[in-house]
Amino acid sequence: MSGKSENDQGPAIIGDRPDNYAGDVTPEEAWRVLSARSDAVLVDVRTRAEWSFVGVPDLSGAGKEPVLVEWQQFPTMAQNAGFAADLVALLGAARREAPVFFLCRSGARSKAAAIAMSQSGFASCFNIDGGFEGDLDAARHRGGRNGWKAANLPWVQG
Repeated sequence: MSGKSENDQGPAIIGDRPDNYAGDVTPEEAWRVLSARSDAVLVDVRTRAEWSFVGVPDLSGAGKEPVLVEWQQFPTMAQNAGFAADLVALLGAARREAPVFFLCRSGARSKAAAIAMSQSGFASCFNIDGGFEGDLDAARHRGGRNGWKAANLPWVQG
């Protein structure tokens, strides 16, 4: 069962749909779709250090867990050459049409990951705008201006 209702037009994106991935969504929109669709998945592309020390989205309220695959590998921050192949193996062919939401710290790595997975044949790869921690505020802190944490969505410390 896909969990998609007949009148679900898919996630509401911010702005126009880009040519190379499905678009950007707010953290709240990602949470709405993750909660409503059994086939929707969240892929956190940050590093193991970030998962451990900053926290991860808590999807237990949606009956799910985030998929954790580094886009860049800590500590060198070299791009993970096996990212697409690893994620294809984890998600499987059944999710090629399902909404896949990508999350990083502020939205840059996750956008690159959404583009890469779109090029790998996944039809609905979305970037979560603002990422997990969001942009820096006036005091140069993250987590209060935009992103998953600022939206007061559930998360847990690793």
